[in-house]
Amino acid sequence: MAFVRAIVRAYEERQMSPLAALEKAQIPPELLNHADECITALQMEALSDAAMRELDDEALGWFQRRLPWGSYGMLARASISAPQLGLALARWCRHHGLIASDIQLSLSEQAGIATLTLHECRSLGDMREFCLISVLRNIHGFASWLINEPIGLLQASFPFSAPPHASVYQVLFAPGSLEFDAPVASLQFDAHWLQAPLARDETALNRMLQRALPIQVRPYQREKTLVQRVRQLLTASTEEQQTAETLSRQLHLSQRSLHRQLKEEGVSLQALKDEIRRERAIALLLRTSRPIKRVAQACGFLNDKSFIRAFRLWTGLSPSEFRKTAGQRIS
Repeated sequence: MAFVRAIVRAYEERQMSPLAALEKAQIPPELLNHADECITALQMEALSDAAMRELDDEALGWFQRRLPWGSYGMLARASISAPQLGLALARWCRHHGLIASDIQLSLSEQAGIATLTLHECRSLGDMREFCLISVLRNIHGFASWLINEPIGLLQASFPFSAPPHASVYQVLFAPGSLEFDAPVASLQFDAHWLQAPLARDETALNRMLQRALPIQVRPYQREKTLVQRVRQLLTASTEEQQTAETLSRQLHLSQRSLHRQLKEEGVSLQALKDEIRRERAIALLLRTSRPIKRVAQACGFLNDKSFIRAFRLWTGLSPSEFRKTAGQRIS
């Protein structure tokens, strides 16, 4: 409940009501008076999402200046092209200083241990605890997502005494040991992770940013990767038709195993192909002036009639209607 109260304080600083956000997260306002009450990770995600949008501040009142919606997405985009995790984190730390001067992030390595340190450049007041744990959880979650591996922490340190709700830290920063009353806030982990290649691309980043808060409010869990690998292969084959046979050959699986494993991960090959086709079709319609017939060919359709029929099922509009409607919104 301490973190819910911190978000409510952000509303109070802006002289705005938090009631709509609390209702969206199904948190009765009277619970604010009970410090020992707890909420679920899903409720924290819903509350944070509503507050960030209403306040237009992804920092939720931590800093002297607001961080408009999309600020942390910008940091993510600056990091996604790095070949290895160490460079991606270094970029994140450097660029964070460009959007918020209240804190300074740094990455160091010594004796096989990597340390992410958060230095406070001014007093963070009542928002101090919420700011420090949120920033560290965010960067740890994003780093784990980048390589699709839960990065085990050796230690999480905080420059304040253990709060009454210190047991929550065991969840947020598991499995590392916790240190309170430390000189600075920091996370320590094995330095070998810095050499790990990124497992994500721009397409995966765009999908993640549509619902990014889970990596901040929950410990990261490895995603099932076959779906991601199939998506990458389908996305890369811009002008050719991928089949179960061609994909199985590239993935070194039998066609039967491919279909079975995708089913276990809750998706079918056809659903993935339709998803990639839809994304590609929308991008081509919005960003190019290609004729509908050429867009259909680029998306793997045998003719424009079948493409128009599929696109109408996806969006409720024909490709021409979609392009016209989008042009009207832009103008």
